[in-house]
Amino acid sequence: MRGSTNRNTRRVRGVLGAAIVVCAVTTALPGAASADPAGVARTAGAEVGTGVGVERVSVAPDGTQSDGGSTGGAITTDGRRIVFSSSATNIAPGNAAGSERVYLRDEPSGQLKSVGSYPIASPVISGDGEYAAYWVLLFRDTKVKLAQWTAGSSIGLNCDALNCSQPSLSGDGRYVANVATIGRPSTSQRIDVWDWHANTKQELAWFDHTAPSRPSISGDGRFVAYQNGRTKDVFLWDRDHGSTSGPIEGAAKEATLVQISEDGSKLVYLSGTDTYVHDVSTGTAHLVPNVKGLAIDPTGNHLLYAPNDTAGPSLKLRDLTAGTDEIVSNQPASAGVDAVSAGGRDVVFQSTADDIVPGDTNGKSDVFVRRFS
Repeated sequence: MRGSTNRNTRRVRGVLGAAIVVCAVTTALPGAASADPAGVARTAGAEVGTGVGVERVSVAPDGTQSDGGSTGGAITTDGRRIVFSSSATNIAPGNAAGSERVYLRDEPSGQLKSVGSYPIASPVISGDGEYAAYWVLLFRDTKVKLAQWTAGSSIGLNCDALNCSQPSLSGDGRYVANVATIGRPSTSQRIDVWDWHANTKQELAWFDHTAPSRPSISGDGRFVAYQNGRTKDVFLWDRDHGSTSGPIEGAAKEATLVQISEDGSKLVYLSGTDTYVHDVSTGTAHLVPNVKGLAIDPTGNHLLYAPNDTAGPSLKLRDLTAGTDEIVSNQPASAGVDAVSAGGRDVVFQSTADDIVPGDTNGKSDVFVRRFS
């Protein structure tokens, strides 16, 4: 094993920070611009989030396009809610300065809530859609925020360090995996899991560097996958056994973690120009050659990827059981983790292309959802 990691589970060493209440703005979206896979517009005013096709979700309260760029995009297990960030001034009231904000959108009802401000990176979402997590810069330090759909409140996690970043949420939002970097300037880091219901923390690993660790937690909080960014090794922590296994990819291969599926059955990593889908129970890996894996659906059966061949579609969805592909976007587009709902039914992505849906003239990056069923 090339990397070093602490295989002993450390117990409680901290408590959560105080909850900070923020304003949650709820608006109705009467008809987002949408199109079917062939580019034919759906009927205006139809129920949001139904049918097959592609729909722009980063829209203003009156259903028109936003006046600012929108990025990111993560979707719940059932495809009902989507989180993204945007600098638009007309998505929610009071954003006249055009600052970056975090938005949660409920597709069936068309409700949109502003749940946070100034995210550094794309927000993530819990499997049930009740919570979103993101990290922000506070003076010289970074902190993880946990925002709730129902209460409209934001909890700041006290990670016992100057900087917290790279959050990942369990299915119900109870467990938060994140990175805590130590010192100023930061010279080392650890991987933590917070159970904020019980106000407890477990420390999974320490590294003597600050290369990205990218933790990814399973839906029940049992597994956390993470990487040693310096040695390019991927590890898997198991709460039930209090142990860590790895490197998952083998001692002779470098790897970059993508994520673990919500059900904890599959772990996706990149190595060279290929993507591997590691089966947690058997220890075997499924090779998907010459592609960059971006996300896996909650059941571990559908892989969202970007082909290394840039001449064709920019995003595809592979059914790993059937070995078949669906085109997500023919236009240049990108996506992050948690971008696929269960069974590969929905995929969230971002693009600056102006011909994905009719009437896209804002010249900005927008967030879209492609529905296959």
